[in-house]
Amino acid sequence: MASYDILGLGNAVVDVIAPTDDDFLVANNLHKGTMQLIDEARAEKLYAAMGQTTIVSGGSAANTIIGAAHLGCRTAFIGKVKADPLGDIFAHDIRSARVSFTSLPAKDGAASARCLVLVTPDGQRTMNTFLGACQNLTPEDVDPSLVASSEIIYLEGYLWDPPEAKRAFLKASDLARAAGKRVALSLSDAFCVDRYRDEFLDLIRDRRIDILFANESELHSLYQTADFETALELLREEDILAVVTRSEKGSIIVTREETQAVHAFPVETVIDTTGAGDLFAAGFLTGLVKNMGLPECARLGALAAAEIIQHYGARPQADLKALAIENGLL
Repeated sequence: MASYDILGLGNAVVDVIAPTDDDFLVANNLHKGTMQLIDEARAEKLYAAMGQTTIVSGGSAANTIIGAAHLGCRTAFIGKVKADPLGDIFAHDIRSARVSFTSLPAKDGAASARCLVLVTPDGQRTMNTFLGACQNLTPEDVDPSLVASSEIIYLEGYLWDPPEAKRAFLKASDLARAAGKRVALSLSDAFCVDRYRDEFLDLIRDRRIDILFANESELHSLYQTADFETALELLREEDILAVVTRSEKGSIIVTREETQAVHAFPVETVIDTTGAGDLFAAGFLTGLVKNMGLPECARLGALAAAEIIQHYGARPQADLKALAIENGLL
């Protein structure tokens, strides 16, 4: 069994991305800037109404793992697709990024997952996800030897929706903790936090995770307060390593001992914010496995996020490792 820096566990999704406007969102009863789960019929209807699309493999944790691979980490991913055209695209794309992906595709059942991403001129993305085959991820798909051979296990909050995937999430966390490995969690989406607030807080307080990633809206939802400083203070009391991303305002690193603000990298034009948080996590986790200081980890995350928001899709188009070296971060 090879050893890995980061193992991701998440929904294996193919993104179908199209530019749109606010009128389209209103007409289709879509809440701007959020992710909502939809069924296959709704997915087909929305797809038919969308304009010209770009198809790019996605999935929150998968985006993070591929970003980390681009930065030079040894990575692996666990996720479920069906043996169908979209599943083949996902498997090809993640393996071509030098990520180990050995999860067996489902031969029957729901089609591979897709996320319909509508991007408004301000770069905000509104996501509509049909989970499909993702919901077939089970604890049996989690290989204990793979978890034990990985330094950090990265989990996405979206896994909390399908019951079997939730069990797989918990199995991976428990195996990692038993092996003395670190577990990281991304809260994924404010609406996801709304659905599972108490359970996410239990994960933190039961010490089933070591590292937490959240954006401002997710943090507000987690602690049910509109005051940012109050939410930060509550997060500090959890006594874990947490990072709160704030778009162009950069990020805040929170530990029991201190709170540190780190600037964002300047970007001339924001095209699509899809995957910004995912790539920030990729850079930050890469910094951790390379034993960088926390501010440098956040700078590397900010650099990766800056690259991803300057084009459509959540997979890097530039050479992230070369960019990091150019900026003195690797």
